[in-house]
Amino acid sequence: MREDKNSKTSQNQQDEKVQLQKKPWFWPAVYAGGALMLAGLLLGYNSLVSKVEEAPSPNVAEVDSGPVVETNAKTETMKYPFKEANLSKMQVSQEFYEVEANAESREKALMVFNQTFTTSSGITLAMNGEEFEVLAALSGKVKQVKLDAFTGNKIVIEHADGKETHYSSVKDIAVKEGDEVTQGQVLGKATDNEWNQTAGVSLHFEVLENGKYINPKKLLAF
Repeated sequence: MREDKNSKTSQNQQDEKVQLQKKPWFWPAVYAGGALMLAGLLLGYNSLVSKVEEAPSPNVAEVDSGPVVETNAKTETMKYPFKEANLSKMQVSQEFYEVEANAESREKALMVFNQTFTTSSGITLAMNGEEFEVLAALSGKVKQVKLDAFTGNKIVIEHADGKETHYSSVKDIAVKEGDEVTQGQVLGKATDNEWNQTAGVSLHFEVLENGKYINPKKLLAF
């Protein structure tokens, strides 16, 4: 009897379930409930992600990137310290003194005053005794203007690439210390001086690279 009773009860529950599923609102209610559960899960996930993103990041040591280097800076090639149109008339009357040079070149690199010999740390340029305009061989900043009629007035220009150019035996100087000059700008005119009288009207041109004198002819085609 108990088994029959339990069987009837189970059958009645199954019938009620079937009847319930046949109700027109049953499946929409099931779908709506599922949608609410899914929305709840998504809301909880977004809240968790937001907390993670808001968490303070650990302190990271700042790295000094060092000075900013201008990589697109204009690179200049040294030009003659005179108008190129005068090149055919220009002469190197005194050479840069190099121990490795031949005897003739070394002799031409000696300057004499009162029977005292000194070696030339640049080249002396002359144009058949004529005056000529002295031009900046490179752009740069005037480091010094030294007025000395005996050895010849001197202009020193420093350049961004570490070079220095020296222009000696100059008159009518058109620049002063601190001036920014551009390549080819007129600095003055070549003249003579008492120290190197044999050179006559000329320009003594020197180039230093990292503080060391170098032969200007290595940078210029003579």
